[in-house]
Amino acid sequence: MKKTMQRCFFTFGLVPLLTAMVVIAPSAGWAQSSPSDIVTAFHESLLGVMKEAKTLGVKGRFEKLASPLKQNFHFRLMTQVAAGSYWRKSGPAQIDRLVDAFTRLSISTYASRFDGYSDQSFETEGEKPGPQKTILVKTRIIDPGSDPVNLTYVTRKIKGEWRIIDVLLDVGISELAVRRSEYRRVLKIGGIEGLIETLNRKADQLLNP
Repeated sequence: MKKTMQRCFFTFGLVPLLTAMVVIAPSAGWAQSSPSDIVTAFHESLLGVMKEAKTLGVKGRFEKLASPLKQNFHFRLMTQVAAGSYWRKSGPAQIDRLVDAFTRLSISTYASRFDGYSDQSFETEGEKPGPQKTILVKTRIIDPGSDPVNLTYVTRKIKGEWRIIDVLLDVGISELAVRRSEYRRVLKIGGIEGLIETLNRKADQLLNP
């Protein structure tokens, strides 16, 4: 696994904006899971893929990670936050294509970065209340020979089910805030179609190194 794995987690910030967003019901089956449960389950899936990384290859890792990522993260809401005001200007079909592109790039990034295993582990340290009715789940990546990396998962109950809507690295660095800033320029130049094209192109590059 690359050393940069410590910085590859998708960190979804802008929590105060989430209360204004329209969300859809996620798939059934997770209503009884606690925030810590879904984070731990996701880490277990990720470790399983890491242990088979070389055999699977990047495309095999993509296929293995697609289900746990979609089950545990609320990519539609994340896409909505990243797209900002352009979300409201788009039709349903275009929105669906944008969410698909955002999701595909997210999974592709995990598949590309988590490309091996050398005794790494994840620790879930506990929960605490967060802003806007969220629950923060504190975790650590333990990588032998390196300092532990602190990760705080921001979870929220959406339609009765806990989903991850943010991952804060170390002191609270938010990747979604960075993405929102990056996407603003793409959206200004090419609109939603330009962003869809950009996200899919980046995913293609990761899946076909």
